[in-house]
Amino acid sequence: MNISGLSIRTYHIALCLLVVWVFSPNALAQQITCSPKDKTLFDSKMAALEKTQASSLGDTIMVVGKSFLGIPYVEKTLEIGDTETLVVNFSGLDCTTFVENVMAFSLMLRDREMDFDAFVKNLETIRYRNGKMKGYSSRLHYFTEWIRNNQKKGLVKDITAEIGGVELKKPIDFMGTHRNLYPFLASDENFQAMQQVEQDLARETLCYLPKEDIQSKEHLIQSGDILALATSIKGLDVTHTGIAIHQPDGRLHLLHASSKNGEVEISELPLADYLKNIKNNIGIIVARPTLLSL
Repeated sequence: MNISGLSIRTYHIALCLLVVWVFSPNALAQQITCSPKDKTLFDSKMAALEKTQASSLGDTIMVVGKSFLGIPYVEKTLEIGDTETLVVNFSGLDCTTFVENVMAFSLMLRDREMDFDAFVKNLETIRYRNGKMKGYSSRLHYFTEWIRNNQKKGLVKDITAEIGGVELKKPIDFMGTHRNLYPFLASDENFQAMQQVEQDLARETLCYLPKEDIQSKEHLIQSGDILALATSIKGLDVTHTGIAIHQPDGRLHLLHASSKNGEVEISELPLADYLKNIKNNIGIIVARPTLLSL
Protein backbone atom coordinates (compact mmCIF):
# COMPACT_ATOMS: atom_id res chain seq x y z
CA MET A 1 0.00 0.00 0.00
CA ASN A 2 1.00 3.69 0.18
CA ILE A 3 3.31 3.37 3.16
CA SER A 4 5.74 0.68 1.92
CA GLY A 5 9.15 1.19 0.32
CA LEU A 6 9.58 1.68 -3.41
CA SER A 7 11.28 -0.86 -5.65
CA ILE A 8 13.59 1.13 -7.93
CA ARG A 9 13.12 -1.44 -10.69
CA THR A 10 9.33 -1.18 -10.45
CA TYR A 11 9.56 2.60 -10.47
CA HIS A 12 11.58 2.71 -13.69
CA ILE A 13 9.37 0.13 -15.43
CA ALA A 14 6.25 2.09 -14.54
CA LEU A 15 7.80 5.36 -15.65
CA CYS A 16 8.68 3.90 -19.04
CA LEU A 17 5.18 2.53 -19.60
CA LEU A 18 3.18 5.57 -18.62
CA VAL A 19 2.76 8.83 -20.47
CA VAL A 20 1.21 12.10 -19.37
CA TRP A 21 -2.06 13.22 -20.91
CA VAL A 22 -3.33 16.74 -20.28
CA PHE A 23 -7.12 16.97 -20.32
CA SER A 24 -9.25 19.95 -21.25
CA PRO A 25 -10.27 22.52 -18.62
CA ASN A 26 -13.74 20.94 -18.64
CA ALA A 27 -12.24 17.71 -17.32
CA LEU A 28 -9.30 18.37 -15.00
CA ALA A 29 -7.15 21.43 -14.53
CA GLN A 30 -4.06 19.35 -13.82
CA GLN A 31 -2.15 16.58 -15.52
CA ILE A 32 -3.00 12.94 -15.24
CA THR A 33 -0.76 9.99 -16.02
CA CYS A 34 -2.29 7.22 -18.10
CA SER A 35 -1.02 4.93 -20.83
CA PRO A 36 -2.97 4.30 -24.06
CA LYS A 37 -3.24 0.67 -22.92
CA ASP A 38 -5.00 1.69 -19.71
CA LYS A 39 -7.38 3.97 -21.60
CA THR A 40 -8.32 0.95 -23.75
CA LEU A 41 -8.73 -1.16 -20.61
CA PHE A 42 -11.09 1.47 -19.21
CA ASP A 43 -13.28 1.28 -22.31
CA SER A 44 -13.45 -2.52 -22.22
CA LYS A 45 -14.17 -2.59 -18.48
CA MET A 46 -17.00 -0.07 -18.79
CA ALA A 47 -18.47 -2.07 -21.67
CA ALA A 48 -18.45 -5.16 -19.45
CA LEU A 49 -19.81 -3.39 -16.36
CA GLU A 50 -22.46 -1.13 -17.87
CA LYS A 51 -25.10 -3.86 -17.83
CA THR A 52 -24.41 -4.74 -14.20
CA GLN A 53 -27.58 -5.41 -12.25
CA ALA A 54 -27.03 -5.58 -8.51
CA SER A 55 -29.54 -5.62 -5.66
CA SER A 56 -27.39 -3.54 -3.32
CA LEU A 57 -24.35 -1.29 -3.19
CA GLY A 58 -22.35 -4.14 -1.65
CA ASP A 59 -23.24 -6.40 -4.58
CA THR A 60 -22.17 -3.72 -7.04
CA ILE A 61 -18.82 -3.38 -5.28
CA MET A 62 -18.42 -7.16 -5.36
CA VAL A 63 -19.06 -7.29 -9.12
CA VAL A 64 -16.59 -4.49 -9.77
CA GLY A 65 -14.00 -5.91 -7.39
CA LYS A 66 -14.13 -9.39 -8.89
CA SER A 67 -13.73 -7.90 -12.37
CA PHE A 68 -10.11 -7.16 -11.35
CA LEU A 69 -9.32 -10.76 -10.32
CA GLY A 70 -5.97 -11.83 -11.74
CA ILE A 71 -4.68 -8.30 -12.37
CA PRO A 72 -1.00 -8.19 -11.29
CA TYR A 73 0.04 -6.67 -8.00
CA VAL A 74 2.52 -3.83 -8.57
CA GLU A 75 3.81 -1.86 -5.63
CA LYS A 76 3.91 1.94 -5.46
CA THR A 77 2.03 2.47 -8.71
CA LEU A 78 1.45 6.15 -7.90
CA GLU A 79 5.11 7.14 -7.56
CA ILE A 80 5.59 8.29 -11.15
CA GLY A 81 7.74 11.15 -12.43
CA ASP A 82 9.01 14.14 -10.47
CA THR A 83 5.73 15.80 -9.49
CA GLU A 84 2.36 14.53 -8.33
CA THR A 85 -0.02 13.59 -11.14
CA LEU A 86 -3.30 11.72 -11.06
CA VAL A 87 -2.16 8.21 -12.01
CA VAL A 88 -4.65 5.93 -13.78
CA ASN A 89 -3.41 2.36 -13.99
CA PHE A 90 -5.63 -0.69 -14.48
CA SER A 91 -2.91 -3.15 -15.51
CA GLY A 92 -1.06 -3.12 -12.19
CA LEU A 93 -2.57 -2.44 -8.75
CA ASP A 94 -1.43 -2.18 -5.17
CA CYS A 95 -3.88 -2.77 -2.33
CA THR A 96 -4.94 0.87 -2.04
CA THR A 97 -5.30 1.61 -5.74
CA PHE A 98 -7.37 -1.57 -6.07
CA VAL A 99 -9.86 -0.24 -3.51
CA GLU A 100 -9.84 3.22 -5.08
CA ASN A 101 -10.52 1.88 -8.57
CA VAL A 102 -13.36 -0.31 -7.31
CA MET A 103 -14.91 2.69 -5.58
CA ALA A 104 -14.51 4.92 -8.64
CA PHE A 105 -16.13 2.39 -10.99
CA SER A 106 -18.94 1.76 -8.49
CA LEU A 107 -19.68 5.49 -8.50
CA MET A 108 -19.79 5.36 -12.30
CA LEU A 109 -22.39 2.60 -12.17
CA ARG A 110 -24.43 4.41 -9.54
CA ASP A 111 -24.54 7.57 -11.63
CA ARG A 112 -24.91 5.74 -14.97
CA GLU A 113 -21.81 7.50 -16.28
CA MET A 114 -19.65 6.02 -19.02
CA ASP A 115 -16.99 8.56 -19.98
CA PHE A 116 -13.36 8.59 -18.90
CA ASP A 117 -13.45 12.17 -17.64
CA ALA A 118 -16.11 11.19 -15.08
CA PHE A 119 -13.97 8.29 -13.89
CA VAL A 120 -10.95 10.56 -13.47
CA LYS A 121 -13.04 13.02 -11.45
CA ASN A 122 -14.23 10.19 -9.18
CA LEU A 123 -10.69 8.93 -8.69
CA GLU A 124 -9.40 12.37 -7.76
CA THR A 125 -12.26 12.80 -5.28
CA ILE A 126 -11.49 9.48 -3.59
CA ARG A 127 -7.68 9.65 -3.58
CA TYR A 128 -7.02 13.20 -2.41
CA ARG A 129 -7.78 15.20 0.71
CA ASN A 130 -11.10 16.99 0.27
CA GLY A 131 -11.26 15.67 -3.30
CA LYS A 132 -8.62 17.97 -4.80
CA MET A 133 -5.11 17.12 -5.97
CA LYS A 134 -2.81 19.86 -4.67
CA GLY A 135 0.58 18.21 -4.71
CA TYR A 136 2.08 15.12 -3.11
CA SER A 137 0.96 15.81 0.45
CA SER A 138 -2.69 16.18 -0.63
CA ARG A 139 -2.79 12.45 -1.43
CA LEU A 140 -4.32 10.41 1.40
CA HIS A 141 -1.21 8.36 2.14
CA TYR A 142 -2.33 7.00 5.51
CA PHE A 143 -5.40 4.81 5.19
CA THR A 144 -6.98 5.92 8.46
CA GLU A 145 -7.02 9.46 7.06
CA TRP A 146 -8.30 8.04 3.75
CA ILE A 147 -11.28 6.62 5.66
CA ARG A 148 -11.91 9.78 7.70
CA ASN A 149 -11.70 12.10 4.71
CA ASN A 150 -13.89 9.93 2.50
CA GLN A 151 -16.39 9.73 5.35
CA LYS A 152 -16.57 13.54 5.30
CA LYS A 153 -17.29 13.30 1.56
CA GLY A 154 -20.19 10.93 2.22
CA LEU A 155 -18.52 8.00 0.46
CA VAL A 156 -17.88 5.66 3.41
CA LYS A 157 -18.74 5.30 7.08
CA ASP A 158 -16.32 3.93 9.66
CA ILE A 159 -18.36 1.31 11.53
CA THR A 160 -15.49 -0.19 13.56
CA ALA A 161 -16.66 1.21 16.87
CA GLU A 162 -20.23 0.03 16.22
CA ILE A 163 -19.14 -3.60 15.88
CA GLY A 164 -16.95 -3.71 18.98
CA GLY A 165 -13.81 -1.81 18.06
CA VAL A 166 -11.41 -0.53 20.71
CA GLU A 167 -9.47 2.72 20.73
CA LEU A 168 -5.71 3.01 20.34
CA LYS A 169 -3.62 6.15 20.59
CA LYS A 170 -0.32 5.98 18.71
CA PRO A 171 1.84 8.39 16.69
CA ILE A 172 1.38 7.98 12.93
CA ASP A 173 4.67 9.23 11.50
CA PHE A 174 6.24 6.41 9.48
CA MET A 175 6.78 8.53 6.37
CA GLY A 176 8.42 11.32 8.31
CA THR A 177 10.75 8.92 10.12
CA HIS A 178 11.55 6.90 6.98
CA ARG A 179 12.07 9.71 4.50
CA ASN A 180 14.55 7.70 2.43
CA LEU A 181 11.84 5.20 1.39
CA TYR A 182 9.81 7.85 -0.46
CA PRO A 183 11.39 9.49 -3.53
CA PHE A 184 8.97 12.43 -3.44
CA LEU A 185 10.13 13.24 0.11
CA ALA A 186 13.56 14.17 -1.24
CA SER A 187 11.85 17.53 -1.77
CA ASP A 188 12.02 19.59 1.42
CA GLU A 189 8.66 21.14 0.53
CA ASN A 190 6.98 17.74 0.31
CA PHE A 191 8.72 16.50 3.44
CA GLN A 192 7.67 19.50 5.53
CA ALA A 193 4.10 19.23 4.21
CA MET A 194 3.93 15.54 5.19
CA GLN A 195 5.27 16.34 8.63
CA GLN A 196 2.35 18.75 9.07
CA VAL A 197 -0.07 16.03 7.94
CA GLU A 198 1.41 13.69 10.54
CA GLN A 199 1.09 16.33 13.26
CA ASP A 200 -2.60 16.64 12.41
CA LEU A 201 -3.00 12.86 12.50
CA ALA A 202 -1.45 12.81 15.98
CA ARG A 203 -4.64 14.41 17.29
CA GLU A 204 -6.75 11.47 16.09
CA THR A 205 -7.50 8.19 17.87
CA LEU A 206 -7.39 4.91 15.97
CA CYS A 207 -10.25 2.45 16.48
CA TYR A 208 -9.83 -1.20 15.46
CA LEU A 209 -11.56 -4.54 15.95
CA PRO A 210 -9.04 -6.87 17.64
CA LYS A 211 -8.09 -9.89 15.56
CA GLU A 212 -9.27 -12.32 18.23
CA ASP A 213 -12.78 -10.86 17.97
CA ILE A 214 -13.13 -10.95 14.19
CA GLN A 215 -14.65 -14.43 13.82
CA SER A 216 -17.38 -13.72 16.36
CA LYS A 217 -18.17 -10.38 14.70
CA GLU A 218 -17.84 -11.29 11.02
CA HIS A 219 -21.61 -11.60 10.61
CA LEU A 220 -21.76 -7.83 11.25
CA ILE A 221 -19.44 -7.15 8.33
CA GLN A 222 -21.07 -7.02 4.90
CA SER A 223 -19.69 -8.05 1.53
CA GLY A 224 -18.43 -4.84 -0.03
CA ASP A 225 -17.17 -3.29 3.21
CA ILE A 226 -13.64 -1.91 3.03
CA LEU A 227 -11.20 -3.55 5.42
CA ALA A 228 -7.90 -2.09 6.61
CA LEU A 229 -5.42 -4.24 8.51
CA ALA A 230 -4.28 -2.39 11.64
CA THR A 231 -0.68 -2.93 12.73
CA SER A 232 1.57 -2.75 15.77
CA ILE A 233 4.47 -1.47 13.62
CA LYS A 234 5.76 1.80 15.04
CA GLY A 235 4.52 4.85 13.17
CA LEU A 236 2.01 2.99 10.98
CA ASP A 237 -1.75 2.78 11.15
CA VAL A 238 -2.41 -0.04 8.66
CA THR A 239 -0.30 -2.24 6.40
CA HIS A 240 -2.87 -3.54 3.92
CA THR A 241 -6.41 -3.02 2.70
CA GLY A 242 -9.03 -4.86 0.69
CA ILE A 243 -12.74 -5.61 0.44
CA ALA A 244 -14.83 -7.94 2.58
CA ILE A 245 -16.49 -10.84 0.78
CA HIS A 246 -18.58 -13.66 2.24
CA GLN A 247 -17.85 -16.98 0.56
CA PRO A 248 -19.85 -20.22 0.15
CA ASP A 249 -18.04 -21.69 3.17
CA GLY A 250 -20.10 -19.25 5.26
CA ARG A 251 -17.05 -17.29 6.32
CA LEU A 252 -15.73 -13.80 5.68
CA HIS A 253 -12.78 -13.61 3.26
CA LEU A 254 -10.67 -10.79 1.80
CA LEU A 255 -10.82 -9.63 -1.83
CA HIS A 256 -7.55 -7.78 -2.32
CA ALA A 257 -4.44 -7.07 -4.36
CA SER A 258 -2.07 -9.57 -2.75
CA SER A 259 1.65 -8.81 -2.67
CA LYS A 260 2.36 -12.38 -1.56
CA ASN A 261 0.64 -14.06 -4.52
CA GLY A 262 1.21 -11.21 -6.92
CA GLU A 263 -2.35 -10.53 -8.11
CA VAL A 264 -5.86 -9.53 -7.17
CA GLU A 265 -7.46 -12.53 -5.48
CA ILE A 266 -9.88 -13.74 -2.86
CA SER A 267 -8.03 -15.06 0.18
CA GLU A 268 -8.06 -18.84 0.39
CA LEU A 269 -8.41 -18.68 4.17
CA PRO A 270 -11.20 -16.87 6.01
CA LEU A 271 -10.09 -13.42 7.14
CA ALA A 272 -9.78 -14.39 10.81
CA ASP A 273 -7.46 -17.26 9.90
CA TYR A 274 -5.61 -15.25 7.25
CA LEU A 275 -4.64 -12.66 9.85
CA LYS A 276 -3.16 -15.27 12.17
CA ASN A 277 -0.23 -15.56 9.76
CA ILE A 278 0.53 -11.82 9.85
CA LYS A 279 2.88 -11.23 12.76
CA ASN A 280 2.29 -7.52 13.36
CA ASN A 281 -1.45 -7.46 12.71
CA ILE A 282 -3.59 -6.40 15.66
CA GLY A 283 -6.99 -6.39 13.94
CA ILE A 284 -9.04 -4.56 11.33
CA ILE A 285 -10.74 -1.25 10.64
CA VAL A 286 -14.08 -1.51 8.81
CA ALA A 287 -15.47 1.22 6.54
CA ARG A 288 -18.85 0.72 4.90
CA PRO A 289 -19.25 2.35 1.45
CA THR A 290 -22.22 4.68 1.29
CA LEU A 291 -21.44 6.64 -1.90
CA LEU A 292 -24.03 9.17 -0.82
CA SER A 293 -22.44 12.18 -2.48
CA LEU A 294 -19.48 13.30 -4.54
